Amino acid sequence: MMNYGFVKVASAIPSIKVADCSYNTQQIESLIIQAEGKGVEIICFPELCISGYTCGDLFAQQLLLEKCEESLFKLLDFTRSLKIISIIGMPVMLDSLLMNCAVVIQEGKILGVVPKTYLPNYKEFYEQRWFASAATISNEQLLLCGQTVPLSKNLIFHTQKTSFAIELCEDLWAPIPPSCELALKGAQIIFNLSATNELICKHQYLLSLISQQSARCIAGYVYSSCGFGESTQDVVFAGNALIYENGSLLARSERFSFDEQMVISEIDAERLMTERRTNTSFTESMRLVNLKERMDIQCQTVNPVYDFELTRWINPHPFVPSGNELTERCEEIFAIQVEGLAKRIVHTNAKTVVLGISGGLDSTLALLVCVRTMDKLNRSRKDIVGITMPGFGTTGRTYNNSLNLMQSLGVTIKEISIKEACIQHFKDIEHDIDVHDVTYENGQARERTQILMDVANQMNGFVVGTGDLSELALGWATYNADHMSNYGVNCSIPKTLVKYLVKWVAMTAVDEESKATLLDIIDTPISPELIPADENGNIKQKTEDLVGPYELHDFFLYNFLRMGFRPAKIFYLAQQAFIKQTYPEMPENGMEVGSYSEETIQKWLHTFCRRFFTQQFKRSCLPDGPKVGSVSLSPRGDWRMPSDASSADWLSDLEQA
Repeated sequence: MMNYGFVKVASAIPSIKVADCSYNTQQIESLIIQAEGKGVEIICFPELCISGYTCGDLFAQQLLLEKCEESLFKLLDFTRSLKIISIIGMPVMLDSLLMNCAVVIQEGKILGVVPKTYLPNYKEFYEQRWFASAATISNEQLLLCGQTVPLSKNLIFHTQKTSFAIELCEDLWAPIPPSCELALKGAQIIFNLSATNELICKHQYLLSLISQQSARCIAGYVYSSCGFGESTQDVVFAGNALIYENGSLLARSERFSFDEQMVISEIDAERLMTERRTNTSFTESMRLVNLKERMDIQCQTVNPVYDFELTRWINPHPFVPSGNELTERCEEIFAIQVEGLAKRIVHTNAKTVVLGISGGLDSTLALLVCVRTMDKLNRSRKDIVGITMPGFGTTGRTYNNSLNLMQSLGVTIKEISIKEACIQHFKDIEHDIDVHDVTYENGQARERTQILMDVANQMNGFVVGTGDLSELALGWATYNADHMSNYGVNCSIPKTLVKYLVKWVAMTAVDEESKATLLDIIDTPISPELIPADENGNIKQKTEDLVGPYELHDFFLYNFLRMGFRPAKIFYLAQQAFIKQTYPEMPENGMEVGSYSEETIQKWLHTFCRRFFTQQFKRSCLPDGPKVGSVSLSPRGDWRMPSDASSADWLSDLEQA
């Protein structure tokens, strides 16, 4: 079983007693064996965990230093048959120097020793009293526990799946942390052995610091800081086990716990490699470091874990905001759309904006953006010309919703039926009106766009496009019809986000009449309404029955485009998100998560891959529109792909998943 680039890591906080190396070693061994049993590949412990960080002048005692080395001997013997890589904190002697170090061990061998660079010597910290900095030495060889091992701040450890490096506590707080250089030298994961005491507000600052550093380095960051058991003579240590990936928190421990703790998660090394390759600033910065200083350490390959289980959270709705940021994010999204449209109106000196109102989600969001724009420009909402264009498939529900919404929002309303024009057009091209094929459907879509363009000319305005990002990805638009406009305000808003934004506006920003209409629009099946309704007047042509659930497609799109993942990995992640993960009755963003079988996910992922490649020609000539999120298909800014690229390898990869 493949694990698709995920590296299972752990941050551990053992129970300790200050200066009791034997006790501390037993606790470390216990956590190592627990981690090994859970498939952890690399585990990190706090700074000076063998002795305890708060030993003070006891670090000058030869007995304590000898006991630390004896404890390391025991750990080497204990791990002799274990593949797990363990990173232990202890004082290490180099001739007349004593250094605060991280010791990396695996299978009874010391792989390398990394000394601390920045030694805090202010306020409650006075490490320079006992320790020497890594800056005082170059790359050295050290005799430790009978093994000759490398000692350097420049060590890069390589496994089959990833490369990692180490910094210690204060190193992170320096203006230019060692991890910056280590990341540029190839380390994908940074482990930090720390002993950070607690002060009011310091914890949030620490979280911000780690988040920003992992993002700046485009790296995983595993942080372990000592807790209960350290001396509280002058300061208190609450214990922090934290795992970040490129700015995002994956796992955290409980603060101020009296018990030992261990948090486990998986860092996506494959994603980090992709992010670094595409970030030209990162690759350009590599010129600033001396790669010749790097010391490469090869680790034994960790045996494949055939029962590998992903424990990290996989977001089923990656485009939809959640948590405390809901209102702020929604306001920001609207602000970007509004400013883009406002600039276009001012620049063109447009007297009106014209858009088709179908009673569906996309045109509804576009209309709401137009309303906000005119309000912000201090212009009349009557300068918005909403045109409903009923055709052969228009149902009473969508027709009434479009009229009701335009009326309650106070825009100019026009109704222009396309039926007679399409009937004449079908006669002209000798198409049987009873044959409901692609010609029948696309003829209606193009007639609507022609009306919009011509009315815009009449009224000294331009056409606001309503199509969304999900439709662009799937090519679910009629070429030179709804595919085209003068400015597409929804071009980087995926369907799941469109639905969420409309609901957010309904619940927070409109009158009761508009709210009722918006909520009914949200509950209406998504449809182009190009095929006549059924005998009961209900929508017969449902988009998600034809191309698949947009909930899945948006998940596919995000992981394909933003992360650069292969179809097999996307399929694996989709199973985790939609099948294996358990959810509360109502997620915090209010969006329920659909339930799908593996066969269903694979079927629609196949559809996504096939359509994404075959429909590129529609994206190559898209109109202007504002980029809102990190995923966009603009041919000018974000996605450049030949229209005749083959999808064979992507489809084959999915079939072999």
